[in-house]
Amino acid sequence: MKSIKDFSVIGKRVLVRCDFNVPLDEKGNISDDFRIKQALPTIKYLIDSKAKIILMSHLGEPGGKVVEELKLDKIAEKIAEYVKFPIGKEDDCIGPDIEAESNKLDAGKILLLENLRFHKEETDNDQNFAKKLSYLGDIYVNDAFGVCHRDQASVTGVPQNLPSCAGLLLEKEIESLDRVMKYPEKPMVAIIGGAKVETKSKFIDNISQNADYVIISGLIAKEILSLTNFESWQEYLNYCEEVNSKLVRDEEKNIQLKYPEKIIVPSGDLGALDINDESIKIFQEKIATAKTILWNGPFGKFEDKKYAKGTLAIAKAIIDSKAFSVVGGGETVEFLNKQDMIDKFSHVSTGGGAMLSYLSGEILPGIEALE
Repeated sequence: MKSIKDFSVIGKRVLVRCDFNVPLDEKGNISDDFRIKQALPTIKYLIDSKAKIILMSHLGEPGGKVVEELKLDKIAEKIAEYVKFPIGKEDDCIGPDIEAESNKLDAGKILLLENLRFHKEETDNDQNFAKKLSYLGDIYVNDAFGVCHRDQASVTGVPQNLPSCAGLLLEKEIESLDRVMKYPEKPMVAIIGGAKVETKSKFIDNISQNADYVIISGLIAKEILSLTNFESWQEYLNYCEEVNSKLVRDEEKNIQLKYPEKIIVPSGDLGALDINDESIKIFQEKIATAKTILWNGPFGKFEDKKYAKGTLAIAKAIIDSKAFSVVGGGETVEFLNKQDMIDKFSHVSTGGGAMLSYLSGEILPGIEALE
């Protein structure tokens, strides 16, 4: 996979797929600009390299039609604030008028296209739409790790039409996740919160191959028990060990963990709104031993301050451990931003679903398209 630094971009139109899918408040204002900040190293590199910079992204789920509150005007304002000069903003992302604007762009200047998902052809991975996007650039850069698990026009279609490479953020994401998955410094602790066990069970199994301990939330454990009809966690672990020893799969139980002996769950009520003091103490002890830590997903109803104690204790324990730490997942990142802790972790991923897919061992279409 080529890097942006492998190309001479002076005077070239560089079409950059960014991930500006940021959370908005009820008034349509950006409530967390973390993803915009993470795109800045690539944008500033292109400014310094005298490229003509055309940025594209989606925002929300407009369903293939124009939705006023999902226009990228506020994104344009925020980017201009960070680069300290005005940037151009288009009302569409394809068409002869947009092509003309891309051709007129001065070196070192920026043009932001309108929300890609105002066209259903984006999510349909329509090759004609991808070709129209490619007319806007001479070189394609994917810097949107958060959508690399999507087989969509701006992610996998455009690279078929232009010389393509990874941006600085995408390179950093892959390097950091590979450091966790392929060559972690031991001991390694994985912390998996939130819910949706059916989307996380493959991830739990894959990460358990390298991790010494895997801490999972009470909600995930509770979901496993409800899906497998076991009364207690210990009963479920015994079952997994028995099945694994026979190297067979029980088709009646759709979730069987391959490394049950590594899994740690909260004590007490698995459905509690926060983890208890005993669980916090156990988790802190495991985290303190680690040299590599992966964390995805909060513990408990963290958005309510009185139930945020457990998630905050986990965050502080990771910081205190001085381990190489990778954190991801929208809710986790949002929580850490509010606590002003983002810069205290080794790497904070911009991808939620993409991070889970990558760490589950899946091939991401967006990365494959660059190889």
